[in-house]
Amino acid sequence: MGRAGRVREMAFAELIAATHFSFLRGASPPCDMVGQANALGMAGIGIADRNTVAGAVQAHRALKKANEGLVEQGLPPNDFDLVVGARLVFADGTPDIVAYPVDRPAWGRLTRLLSTGNLRAKKGECDLKLADLLDWQEGLLLIVTAPDAALLARLSEVCPGRVWLAAAMPRAGRDRRRLAGRIAVARSVGVPLLATNDALYATHEQRPLHDVLTCIREGTTLAAAGRKLAANAERHLKAPE
Repeated sequence: MGRAGRVREMAFAELIAATHFSFLRGASPPCDMVGQANALGMAGIGIADRNTVAGAVQAHRALKKANEGLVEQGLPPNDFDLVVGARLVFADGTPDIVAYPVDRPAWGRLTRLLSTGNLRAKKGECDLKLADLLDWQEGLLLIVTAPDAALLARLSEVCPGRVWLAAAMPRAGRDRRRLAGRIAVARSVGVPLLATNDALYATHEQRPLHDVLTCIREGTTLAAAGRKLAANAERHLKAPE
């Protein structure tokens, strides 16, 4: 069921969602991620793949097709926002940072940042340093994925009002302690928390596919993978509530 005619009880957008353009990590195509987020009643979704914006065209095409289908039925287009950025994965030990451009010039800076990393590395890899991000940070909204107080403080100084700390509930047995730690770090630095499921696939049924991709990436088999596989099937898109 789509969102047409539904009352949105809670405004929530999943802003850390990977697709299969996060090679051997994301298990769903952009169209599935956009469609499922829309069906769940989200206010929107942010597509952020590892050091790439390659999923942008497919994601926008999927949303356009869905809205055209509604118009053909005499219904208004969905009130649904799609934003595309990149999950910056660094080669210098800096925790992953999700970056979203606020306008066209910032989009140009994000793609130049990614080009900087690509030109340093062999094909298929990206060699980024924190210094590169600081060079191209203007107009980028930044979501830090780890509770690194020093990093958050530095980014907040350079990018005031444009930094968040991600907070997920992975259902791995330490959620309350993990969340409490992130709350403490966020308060100490003065940055807001951002709720996310850090999604790698659209629905929990796609967990087996993600396991297979993990085995390919790690060069192992399902029988031998053990703890290299995710502990559960929680990294899917979930309803706002």
